[in-house]
Amino acid sequence: MLVKEKIGNLELFSINNRNIDYVLLDWYETNKRILHKKTVSGKEITFKFLNESPQLTVGDIVYEDDFSLVAVDIRECDAIVIRPKSMHEMASVCYEIGNKHLPLFFQEDEVLVAYEGPLFNLLKASGYVVEQAKKKLTTPLKTTVSPHGSSSLFNRIMKLTTNPE
Repeated sequence: MLVKEKIGNLELFSINNRNIDYVLLDWYETNKRILHKKTVSGKEITFKFLNESPQLTVGDIVYEDDFSLVAVDIRECDAIVIRPKSMHEMASVCYEIGNKHLPLFFQEDEVLVAYEGPLFNLLKASGYVVEQAKKKLTTPLKTTVSPHGSSSLFNRIMKLTTNPE
């Protein structure tokens, strides 16, 4: 099955007694343009998003027919969990992590980052209260930096390969 776009999300979609099959993604796969996976029931699925990254999240529906839906779920992973005590601590911990160019997630008043031993030790040694836990990394902090503008090399190549002249 080929998926080129998201259809909707389970929270706002009429399921109508259809079976829901899930495709499980790791957090770092949620913005991939091309991806080959299997659903929980074993169906082959290929994601081929030709424009900007899709930023898939829990409950996104990527396929529907009269009898079934295929929706996205994100696997739990080892994460560093930080619960900043103040806005100053929030800013400094986000700066420390961002300075390492690692993706940050913010969920339920917690700052999360995928677990890395050296980062965990650095944050702990710097006096932050951190813990390791299994979490679904679903809500990335957005930046104002766009990875590809409309005239990027990637977009020009995609136009040339998808629009025959």
